[in-house]
Amino acid sequence: MTDLSEKIEQVVTLLTETIRDYAPVAFANSLGAEDMVLTDLIDKYQFDIEMFSLDTGRLPQETYDLMHTVRNRYKTPLRIYFPNVKQIEEYVAAHGVNGFYESVELRKACCHIRKVEPLRRALYGKRAWITGMRREQMATRVDLKVSAYDINNRMQKINPLLDWSNDEVWVYLRANDVPYNKLHDRFYPSIGCAPCTRAITPGEDIRSGRWWWEAPEGKECGLHTNNVIPIK
Repeated sequence: MTDLSEKIEQVVTLLTETIRDYAPVAFANSLGAEDMVLTDLIDKYQFDIEMFSLDTGRLPQETYDLMHTVRNRYKTPLRIYFPNVKQIEEYVAAHGVNGFYESVELRKACCHIRKVEPLRRALYGKRAWITGMRREQMATRVDLKVSAYDINNRMQKINPLLDWSNDEVWVYLRANDVPYNKLHDRFYPSIGCAPCTRAITPGEDIRSGRWWWEAPEGKECGLHTNNVIPIK
């Protein structure tokens, strides 16, 4: 079994190679526990990687608090991208402020406006993007690759923590005194927009608190799809 120190070295090597092969590179930082591991490593090694987050306009206060902490603690700037206001106004006018509860289609339309479109702007001009996705998070991610060509965004997609366990993420965070979203202490393992996120109970899947009213096999916002070509 690979110990955590070896996995950290593998991440550092992968990030070094990604910069070498695919610069310019961006890190899509959701400010979740996994992404705080990457935040700490990118800053610690001062990798030439742009770091950004998406402010959907409906994030929990605890997420905004963490944004502020990251800004003050780390040298690596955290750039914030916002959704198109006109698109939000049109969506709310047509479907109401909480229309995403009414159907999967309306929820995904909301995610597209608040996440997918800003992501595309954030990734414009980049050749690779980095995420904190892990294979064990949910069924839709078991077939992910550490490095694959993302057809949707037309660039390489890198998942450095893909084979990390949840325990390993938290061992790293605690050992390195890395800040994290305080909702994690209230049984929120996966945190998105406030109206679409709830706490879970012991034994539930770690992504069950996201869009809990939907079937588990469809719980993606559109940022991460399977339209990728794996690199052998």
